[in-house]
Amino acid sequence: MTYVILFLVAFGAATLLPLGSEALYLYDLKSDYSFSLLWLSASVGNTLGSMLNYWLGLKGESYLEKKRYVSVLKMQKAKRFFDKFGGFALLLSWAPVIGDPLTFIAGVLRYNFKWFTAIVFTAKAIRYAVIGFLLQSLSV
Repeated sequence: MTYVILFLVAFGAATLLPLGSEALYLYDLKSDYSFSLLWLSASVGNTLGSMLNYWLGLKGESYLEKKRYVSVLKMQKAKRFFDKFGGFALLLSWAPVIGDPLTFIAGVLRYNFKWFTAIVFTAKAIRYAVIGFLLQSLSV
């Protein structure tokens, strides 16, 4: 059940909802659950949440702006950033504040979905691996 809950929290954290999964991930790591299964649950859940953002961008940019779920100003800023750096911008999909809008913008701009998935999973998986290894190396 721990892995499912982490998966769901990581999924939600990658959407435009204001959630974070790192605290639960760290808690679960300290509770001696399988590092590999926690890493996989968080990475896959977080990637699938980003895929939802992509789909929302693909299908509903104007609706979300009209309902004020995303601001026009933030959308324009994210589009300029994505235009400047292209797919490499998705390497920041793990980052707080800018990561979720970048995955949304990728959908708006209809960025290649296979490349999107590969880049986003890589970025998120590395983030969770680094967090886990830092916790293990800093533990006394």
